[in-house]
Amino acid sequence: MLAQKKPCWVWTAVDRTNRRFITFVCGDRTRQTAQQLWQQLGAQQQAPCFCTDYWKAYRCVLPQDRHLCSKKHTYTVEGYNCRIRHYLARFHRKTLCYSKAVHMVEASLKLLFLKLNGIINI
Repeated sequence: MLAQKKPCWVWTAVDRTNRRFITFVCGDRTRQTAQQLWQQLGAQQQAPCFCTDYWKAYRCVLPQDRHLCSKKHTYTVEGYNCRIRHYLARFHRKTLCYSKAVHMVEASLKLLFLKLNGIINI
């Protein structure tokens, strides 16, 4: 019997105005993972609005008066998701060559975000 794979979803927070990654969380698609992302936002929780798609976990966590659900406002994060798939092979290949371990995914994303935000020069 084959072992069941546990999917890991990457939740990202992006500052659309400054076009920068803020933070990310790796986990499942539940309210608990959305809550982790919200907690990691810290001072960014005071932003005037939060734009998301219609995934129900966001409605449970984000303040309703500042939450805007619409696909037309998520183009920035979708563009960054495309860049993640472009730069990190582990996000677009199904092969044994790349580790899918969560700690390796997180390390790869941290390095990529630091590079794309201009914090490190690799």
